[in-house]
Amino acid sequence: MSQGYQRAKERYAKIGVDSDLALEKLKDLSISIHCWQGDDVTGFDQDGPLTGGIQVTGNYPGRARNPGELMADLDKALSLIPGKHRLNLHASYPIFEKGQLVDRDRLEPRHFKAWVDFAQERGLGLDFNPTFFSHPKAQPLTLSSPDPAIRKFWVDHLKASLRVAESFAERLGKPSLINIWIPDGLKDLPADRLGPRKRFRDSLDEALAIGYDKSQVFVSLESKVFGIGLEAYTVGSSEFCLLYAKEKGLIPLLDNGHYHPTEVISDKISSLLLFFEHLALHVTRAIRWDSDHVVLFDDETREIAKELVAHKATSRAFIGLDFFDGSINRIAAWVAGARSLQKAFLMAFLRPNNRLMALQDSGQNTELMVLQDELKTYPLGEVWAQFCELNGVPGYEEWLKEVRAYETEVLSKR
Repeated sequence: MSQGYQRAKERYAKIGVDSDLALEKLKDLSISIHCWQGDDVTGFDQDGPLTGGIQVTGNYPGRARNPGELMADLDKALSLIPGKHRLNLHASYPIFEKGQLVDRDRLEPRHFKAWVDFAQERGLGLDFNPTFFSHPKAQPLTLSSPDPAIRKFWVDHLKASLRVAESFAERLGKPSLINIWIPDGLKDLPADRLGPRKRFRDSLDEALAIGYDKSQVFVSLESKVFGIGLEAYTVGSSEFCLLYAKEKGLIPLLDNGHYHPTEVISDKISSLLLFFEHLALHVTRAIRWDSDHVVLFDDETREIAKELVAHKATSRAFIGLDFFDGSINRIAAWVAGARSLQKAFLMAFLRPNNRLMALQDSGQNTELMVLQDELKTYPLGEVWAQFCELNGVPGYEEWLKEVRAYETEVLSKR
């Protein structure tokens, strides 16, 4: 134990916080690391442009171009993120052997076997996302399309994705979250808002009726307020997704880039905890819109963590990252984003939450304001350094040296 951590431990003990216990809680917190940061959401099943309102800016050298490179980059990132986590895949990342190539409506578990092997060897869980974008049949609508043939294609894709997620859980012995998000919407004012939403509802009903192991496969539904080219109308609105999830026993997924610029999901978490057994999060950083910047240790990230920790709800939440930045070193983006989110949860575990809530309930607002503000400058960094040391990864910014070395030795040669 370093002298710095010993002093920090004593400082926190004075306000009734056990820093050793906080470290244990953080060790048990699993984050779903998204594969698509490593290759700018390109995937392995198509070579066309990104569609569905998704954009990746920048052309930093070293983008992963194939499964081997993406797995190697994930390994490097995971080696610098303390703790044991999960891997989040999109359906656009199958690894086909010779003669296996199929379209998304025909995907099978065998097309993701290499990913399951990868996860099993590293003790990771696997989550999954059907991919309703960047495909010739994703223009302009998918599950809400008025064309029955298009709609059937995507219904079959969702069915196939459910089977893939179920195979992950069976093989790895760990639950798998499958998240549904569609980019369906219109650029300008619609003549009919109800029709597309009815078709979306019916498509979901049909796909989810195939049956799956609900004790191992958890299905979440993700809403969005708008996207590029979908500014006027989004089929999967917040109201639709919340109501459908509640009616069908699904999990609501909150992406903090998918709301109006002045909305924050930290304020929504407590409401959902009252009405849902579980909830799911895609943590990102939106600047003015759903720009998916790398997660930082900022106010909203800390508030999200605080809400889950204060209400003892981390075990009820599926927590994942969702950003993609091609303008900086992509491995550094993974590591910085994951570690920032972990720091936010560590700060939440180091708060005297019961005391703070008691101050609020008793109307001691001056004391509440002062203590919450003073906590911002408590020695969190020393506790974080201890966590990194316990998990065998570099502390503070020292990890960036390893990323730079990997960039020189591997990325620069691609």
